[in-house]
Amino acid sequence: MSLKIRLARGGAKNRPYYRMVVADSRMPRDGRYIERVGSYNPMLEHGDENRLVIKGDRVTHWLSVGAQASDRVQRLLAQAGLVESKARTEQTKKDRPKTKALERIREKEEAAKAAAEAAAEAAAEPAAEEAAAAEE
Repeated sequence: MSLKIRLARGGAKNRPYYRMVVADSRMPRDGRYIERVGSYNPMLEHGDENRLVIKGDRVTHWLSVGAQASDRVQRLLAQAGLVESKARTEQTKKDRPKTKALERIREKEEAAKAAAEAAAEAAAEPAAEEAAAAEE
């Protein structure tokens, strides 16, 4: 029997409330479960102590006997300090700008560089004239 620690949804429409349960992985999301090990109420403020309630000793017990936490439960347990968070994977190339966008970015950078150089030269010319006038 493969055990999962996952969230079972409750609450009304647009008012979610989740129970953190240990269940057989073959059972439906809101179906039969073995033990309730916590709750998560995303409607409460982030600082509220009742937003995430976990029975830490029971969670560590179930993890020690082979239960696997779902991705969301893994994040919640990491926030509570019970487990280490999963390493984030690198993004695919799809999120990077395409070639035309890269060209536009480079053009903007070059234009900004040229403007900065022109401003530096313009600022240097009066200083050079003042220094020459001071020498005379």
